[in-house]
Amino acid sequence: MLAEASTIQEVNPISFRCASTIRTIAVGPTVTGSKCSECRLRAVCLPKGLSEADLEELGSLVFSHRRLKLAQALYRSGEAFQAIYLVRSGFIKTVVLLEDGREQVTGLYMPGDMLGMDGLASGSHTSDAIALENSELCVVPYHRLENLEHQARGVQRQLHRMFSCEIVREQRMMLLLGSMRAEERVAAFLLNLSERFTALGYSPSDFVLRMTREEIGSLLGMKLETVSRIFSKFQKGALIEIEGKHVRIISIEGLRGVVAR
Repeated sequence: MLAEASTIQEVNPISFRCASTIRTIAVGPTVTGSKCSECRLRAVCLPKGLSEADLEELGSLVFSHRRLKLAQALYRSGEAFQAIYLVRSGFIKTVVLLEDGREQVTGLYMPGDMLGMDGLASGSHTSDAIALENSELCVVPYHRLENLEHQARGVQRQLHRMFSCEIVREQRMMLLLGSMRAEERVAAFLLNLSERFTALGYSPSDFVLRMTREEIGSLLGMKLETVSRIFSKFQKGALIEIEGKHVRIISIEGLRGVVAR
């Protein structure tokens, strides 16, 4: 199953999530699963406008599924780039280790999202991908995508659209970090999660944050204390209710108003 970001409508400028020689990846057991066309995430994950033949070709690209346990790594920085991954269930974060030893969170991935493209340019990954809970991913070996060069043109065009979409999302993240105030960033983050949960068929206003407040701060470019202060302010302003990692959005329009200021 291959994700296309345009299937998820966004209410803010960015998406937080924010693709050789093939060898075995020791990240968890290989498991079998349903065909892409039968997957419950098809509406979110599969590109639109494909013919039946293209759908069949698309499904054949998925080599296997990988299961990760909480805190297990899918890949590490410096490891050879072998495949692109599609999140089937669970949540994944990507992190970069800074020179002072701190981790910088660079992306949050949830069902229907694609990751692993950071290794495409140099042939090795530039970040770590870590499971935030027990997760399952579809594995698409990159050599299979390269073999599409002279066949399955429709699928190839869709894949190029996906890659382009990921680049645009990275650019929007940089724009957010450079132009939004701290409150706007947190509001945009919550609105983005709301939209993504809605696209998956879940509640848009009642969900669990898989990231800690420190990880959220790292992703949004702010300190833990700032994230906690803003959550408290939003709660006092009757925009959200929050208890631990459980969040209930009381006023989506109120959060949109914060972003629009």
